[in-house]
Amino acid sequence: MATSAKEVKILHELVPVETKGDTDIIDITTDIQRIVQKTDVEAGMLVASVNGSTASLTTIEFEPGLVKDFKAALERLFPKSMAYAHDAAWGDGNGYAHIRASMIGSSVTVPIHRSKLQLGTWQQIVLIDFDNRPRHRDLFIQIVGQ
Repeated sequence: MATSAKEVKILHELVPVETKGDTDIIDITTDIQRIVQKTDVEAGMLVASVNGSTASLTTIEFEPGLVKDFKAALERLFPKSMAYAHDAAWGDGNGYAHIRASMIGSSVTVPIHRSKLQLGTWQQIVLIDFDNRPRHRDLFIQIVGQ
């Protein structure tokens, strides 16, 4: 459906997040939707990105059973107990966290329609901190739209 020409807006917001580390999975959907709603963007795209090489953003059904399953699947794929060359080089014991984060990715893109994130009924945006200690993360939000 075509719309009339409107000025394109680019909005930025920084959201600080404190994590527990150790594959801490935090539902950030409500926080992001609040940012979308306080803008007057009716249609566009939201891009969210997290800083750091041991954290990721993705979507998941955020319910206790699936969160537990997700953590278990990551442990099977990228075990903490495995020897990582990164750990030998740096001695920080978080080689697994870097691998997990790089496999999941550091950003998500979600369409906005009628000032609402276009997510499925059971789909939430989550920040995952894989590091082996609590961390401060900055979530960068950019909205482009009309």
